[in-house]
Amino acid sequence: MIEAQSTWSMNILIRVLMYMAKSYQDYIYRTSQDVYASKKVELPKPEIYVIYTGSRKARPETISFAKEFFPDEECCLDVAVHMIYDGEKGDIINQYVTFTKIFDGQVKQYGLTDQAVREAIRMCKDRDVLKDYLSGRESEVVDLMLTLFSQEEIWDMHVRSREKEAAKEAAKEAAVRTTIEEGRYFGASREGTAARIREKFNISQDDIDDLIKKYW
Repeated sequence: MIEAQSTWSMNILIRVLMYMAKSYQDYIYRTSQDVYASKKVELPKPEIYVIYTGSRKARPETISFAKEFFPDEECCLDVAVHMIYDGEKGDIINQYVTFTKIFDGQVKQYGLTDQAVREAIRMCKDRDVLKDYLSGRESEVVDLMLTLFSQEEIWDMHVRSREKEAAKEAAKEAAVRTTIEEGRYFGASREGTAARIREKFNISQDDIDDLIKKYW
């Protein structure tokens, strides 16, 4: 299994676990094997690679689900992902990485437009980068790139929105915690502190009870 990403994210480890489970499920179904039978099913050996095309300086050879998400604990589940960065000069991976860098440069100049994609294709063909593939497939590649990067842009907006919402919730909890600690310090009752929180914040009674239990 192989995936490419331009933004460094350890969440790729979760995604590949999900891909692997789904792939094995499909494989077992296609080969008519029974996971509930006493006979051990036969599976292809997994190999997982990620091509990283971003500019991050630290470049580990592998990343591990268990080590990244549960670094100080024993974990019954792990997956090791082999990282690929530049490939060997002239090979298909190296050409792909070069294509993404040329494309990123054109996007910075022209935005995420038809012109940016076509100019990147022209430059790659001139430099003999993916030339055989790009020749005769220009319209297909333009449509594909615009679709992929539009989806990535939408996902980035979603992530930024979630991060903003999480920051607001964290700030609200911090303010509630201050109110609780002030109530306890000045000798207020829990009921009085809860009433004060209800007046100041849009929080359910269950959440108020949980926060008072947590910080009182």
